[in-house]
Amino acid sequence: MQLPVSVGNKAKMLLCRRGWGTGERKLWGCWWSTVVGKVNPRGFKGSCNRTVLLKSDSRTFSPLSTLMSNKCTVKWLHTTAHTVDPKEMGKFKMWAQKWWDEEGVYSALHAMNDIRVPFIRDTLINRVGDHETGSPLAGVTLLDVGCGGGLLSEPLGRLGAVVTGIDPLEDNIKTAQLHKSFDPVLDKLIQYKTSTLEEIVADTAEAFTAVVASEVVEHVADVESFIKCCYRVLKPGGSLFITTINKTTMSYALGIVVAEKIMGIVPDGTHDWEKFISPEELERLLESNGFVMETLNGMLYNPLSGSWRWMENTSLNYAVHAVKVIPPKESSSSESASEQRQKQPETSTSTAL
Repeated sequence: MQLPVSVGNKAKMLLCRRGWGTGERKLWGCWWSTVVGKVNPRGFKGSCNRTVLLKSDSRTFSPLSTLMSNKCTVKWLHTTAHTVDPKEMGKFKMWAQKWWDEEGVYSALHAMNDIRVPFIRDTLINRVGDHETGSPLAGVTLLDVGCGGGLLSEPLGRLGAVVTGIDPLEDNIKTAQLHKSFDPVLDKLIQYKTSTLEEIVADTAEAFTAVVASEVVEHVADVESFIKCCYRVLKPGGSLFITTINKTTMSYALGIVVAEKIMGIVPDGTHDWEKFISPEELERLLESNGFVMETLNGMLYNPLSGSWRWMENTSLNYAVHAVKVIPPKESSSSESASEQRQKQPETSTSTAL
């Protein structure tokens, strides 16, 4: 399929109505050029000079997100009969057997592993310090929220982490369990549960070294409640990794107008722009609920090459690493105890004199 010029003009007309800034127009030029012509972005670091044409009539590109659950004041797209959209549940249930098809509807999530797995691995290694060469995440307990068919759980398990993957859709969990059963090592390191995050909070309080929510929060009705649940299951000083979509005119342009309405890269209605969240808003929610954001990176997907890359601009997708702050009571008590130990020698010395 080769796009007619009228498609590009239509997209530009739609987007100009939303009042773009200069930076957004530059990023649009970079992304749109990867679809219909030569890539030569200005104003951004890195190289993406390539001449490409969209000629594939058969390849199906996946939505960039997996859908999740409900409760803990968190309202997800999928979970109980009171909150589930039957059409959405039926669609994702139909795709449950296709998680491990790298050229299928979840191809973009497969490709995302090339950057999100090293991001999680390297961040945790830097925090832990000493690590085994063959199993750098040995000793790490990790919760993969919205694990789907286990696309992210398995590579993290191969790095040595003990992974718990949860998803509200039972068919997804069945697919994940079947796939990991072919590898005896993974079968021991990974366990899957048909569950929502809020349903495991009581039994797993402060149980995990890290929590991963990749392409999830843009499908959550109450992001703050979701973050609170993540806080409760993390150990003090634990890491929270999030990848999601920014709420900008650029994300509306590419994620909604182009990807869904013009090119059909993802089904129309896959994303709700109103549920997208900016890094600033996400940071505010994190910091008001016991986290400190340590890392923020922009991400860019090329639907033609099927690859992701990091970039400084966060107008589209982005990744966050936040750390659970040790509660003041714990830190103050530890400080008072150390102060008392320091005073004891002074007291004994004065008594002897």
